[in-house]
Amino acid sequence: MRVSPISPTVDFSAEGVQHGFLRLPYSRDDSAWGSVMIPVTTVKNGEGPTALLTGGNHGDEYEGPIALFDLARTLKPEDVTGRVIIVPAMNYPAFLAGTRTSPIDRGNMNRSFPGAPDGTVTQKIADYFQRTLLPLADIVLDFHSGGKTLDFLPFCAAHILPDKKQEAKAFELVSAFGAPWSMKMLEIDAVGMYDTAAEEMGKVFVTTELGGGGTATARSAGIAKTGVANVLKAAGILKGAVEGAQTTWLDMPDGNCFSFAEDGGLIEPLFDLGDAVRNGDAVARIHPVGRTGAEPLDIKAKMDGILVARHFPGLVKSGDCVSVLATIVTE
Repeated sequence: MRVSPISPTVDFSAEGVQHGFLRLPYSRDDSAWGSVMIPVTTVKNGEGPTALLTGGNHGDEYEGPIALFDLARTLKPEDVTGRVIIVPAMNYPAFLAGTRTSPIDRGNMNRSFPGAPDGTVTQKIADYFQRTLLPLADIVLDFHSGGKTLDFLPFCAAHILPDKKQEAKAFELVSAFGAPWSMKMLEIDAVGMYDTAAEEMGKVFVTTELGGGGTATARSAGIAKTGVANVLKAAGILKGAVEGAQTTWLDMPDGNCFSFAEDGGLIEPLFDLGDAVRNGDAVARIHPVGRTGAEPLDIKAKMDGILVARHFPGLVKSGDCVSVLATIVTE
C-alpha cells in the first residue's frame, strides 16, 4: 500500500508539548500547491499509555472541538504520565464549513474507514488515522453530538463487543466520563466507522452524543470538558481524582429503538427528550404540507423506553430518523 500523503509537523515520540498540523497536500483552484492543515497537539511525559482524543469527526458537532481546543491549550507535560494526542477537528474541511460531511468530496469521515492513501481527501485522512494514529493509541475518545439534524440527551457511550475484557474497560471509562447518561450503544450500520476501526484493533473506544441542533450549550460544553479530563484521570494519564458524577445507564437492545419517517412534511414532536414512551405511543406526527386538510401521519414507538434522540429540524424527509428510544438499566 502507498505511503500516506499526510505529514505531521510534530514528532509523536518527542517529550513535552507540541502544537502543529497534519499537512495533507490538496491542489485546488485557489492554491495549486495547497494543503489541508489539520491542527494537532501532542503532550508526552515519560512512559505510559497513549490517549487519542478526537472531535469534529462530523463538522457540525461542536462540544468535542470546544473541549479539545481548550485542553490542547492548557494541558501541561508535568501533569501527564504517558502521551495525549489531540485532534480537535478530524474532518477539518467539514468543521470549517459547519457541515456534517466534507465540502471537498462530500465524504462522511465516520463512514470512510479504513480509508485510502490514494483516495479522496476524506479517505486520505481516514487512512492516516487507521495506519498511523490508531496504532499509537491505547484508548480513544471520539466526541459526537447530533449536529444540525438530531438532538440527544447528553450521554457517553461504548459498544457491546465480542471481547468482554475490552468491552469492560470501555464501560469503565464511560462511567468515569461522568455524563448525566451512559449508553450501551447500538449502531444502525457500523461499517466504515472510526469506532469499528479502533475496536477491531483492540483499542478501548469511548464516544459521546452530547446534544445537537448544530450548536453547543454551556451545559454540553461543560460536560465535554469535565468528561475528557475524567477519562484521562481514570486511564492513569492525567494527575488528579476523577470528579464523581451520578450517571444513569441506558441500553439500546435492538433495532426497535429507531423510528423513521416514510413521508416528508412538518414534524410535530409529541414527547420531549427524557420522557417515558410506551410501545404504540405516537412519538411524533408528520403533517403533509402540500395542501391543507390532509391527515397527518403518526410515528409510533415499537418498544417501551425513554426518548434519547429526536429529529431536530422542523421539516422531515422520507427516510429521516425521527426518534431513538432506550431503556433504563436497573441492575
